[in-house]
Amino acid sequence: MQRHRAEALLYALALGSCLLCACQRGAEKGAAATKGATPATKGRGAALLFLSTQLNPVEEAQKMRSAILKDYQGEVDFRPNDSAYVYRQVDAVLRDRPGTPILLGALHGDFVKLYEDGRLRPLDDVLAGFSGKSFAGSLVDLGRLDGKSLYYIPWMQATYLLAVNKKALKYLPPGARIEALSYEQLFDWSVAILKGTGKFGLGFPAGEKGLMHRFLQGYLYPSFTGSALAKFRGADAVAMWSYMKRLWRVAQPDSLNYSTMAEPLLTEQVLIAWDHSARLLKAFEARPEDFVAAPAPIGPKGLGYTAVVSGLGIPKAVKAPEGPAALIGYLTEPAIQDRTLRETGFFPVVASAAEADDPPALKELARAVREQSGSARALPTLLPVGLGERSDEYNKIFMLAFSDIVLGGRDIPPVLDAAAAKLQAILDAEGAGLWAPDKVGGRPGKIE
Repeated sequence: MQRHRAEALLYALALGSCLLCACQRGAEKGAAATKGATPATKGRGAALLFLSTQLNPVEEAQKMRSAILKDYQGEVDFRPNDSAYVYRQVDAVLRDRPGTPILLGALHGDFVKLYEDGRLRPLDDVLAGFSGKSFAGSLVDLGRLDGKSLYYIPWMQATYLLAVNKKALKYLPPGARIEALSYEQLFDWSVAILKGTGKFGLGFPAGEKGLMHRFLQGYLYPSFTGSALAKFRGADAVAMWSYMKRLWRVAQPDSLNYSTMAEPLLTEQVLIAWDHSARLLKAFEARPEDFVAAPAPIGPKGLGYTAVVSGLGIPKAVKAPEGPAALIGYLTEPAIQDRTLRETGFFPVVASAAEADDPPALKELARAVREQSGSARALPTLLPVGLGERSDEYNKIFMLAFSDIVLGGRDIPPVLDAAAAKLQAILDAEGAGLWAPDKVGGRPGKIE
């Protein structure tokens, strides 16, 4: 039941309300974060352990510690890492130090797995203490994992976009518009840049810590197949991988070394880049007059894209939830939500004032995000749901397929057959169903 509800709500979110808060939010700054603090935002007792799958890159983690948490009146040990680490640490810490207060920061799919394992505390009472805050209702409802009780409170939201150096605009194919670009036009555009400049213009974060797997999972696959996983190895998937092989020939080869795309954009190693909105922010802040943001391209089945919803939860085994609840209160204060956006590029989930005071960089990203989610051909995709500690393994299978097909030149169907078997084994082992845009059926879900 909760998966059906989550998918329906995600579609509503993605098609209009995904950025409700970003559209309404304003710039409450500096000391205002603590000047209006209530007892619900005060720290209590011993150091609080904040385990998070979000804000994991070194720069983002440092901003979390030095800027976002700086006014919190309590000691917080912020430890970002991957999903498997976070799952293991909850049990290990509470076994060794039973009284430790723990807060979890994670994606919707991570919380689904934790809920199904019976490891989350209901938070309806915590949310009731935030009556003065205006959360987007659809985001709150996503956290009702059983359709009734709330198991995580919204924290941040984001997506992935194209960033374009204005120097690339003169090479746009005739009739192409960056706000409604097709994948074929992206290829033609990249060819034109290569011919016109003698340099590769398109880049991807395909390095060791990059998010290239999200491009494959949430952008190419739904755009070409209408599916996140069920049609992983069908004829449409073969056509998609054939396209990716062509596109890679006109992409910057150094993409294999890029973990984030802001620096390659700023050094003009690339003129067009796809990446997470938070990881593009640095380029737009440094030179807002030089870059424009754009939605991801449109494929044969639509504009596939991923709406990323992060939340805050408390493990059921935590004996004193007051400390974690206080930190949730602090992190969802409008001023701290505003600070989080300015420091990291993750969009708010709590409304405040108008966005008139936003810096140009944030306005530009917000505009492109609205265009992407509001497209008539938008095909929103959930991040993987219910895979637990197998999430990283799942991601690696996509990148191994990329390596074999795009880099290694192997025949596409046998690579996809082998990868599909591995992906199906993960679904079977975890008892996981499929997720949007695939229609949820039985569990485990089945790859066609």
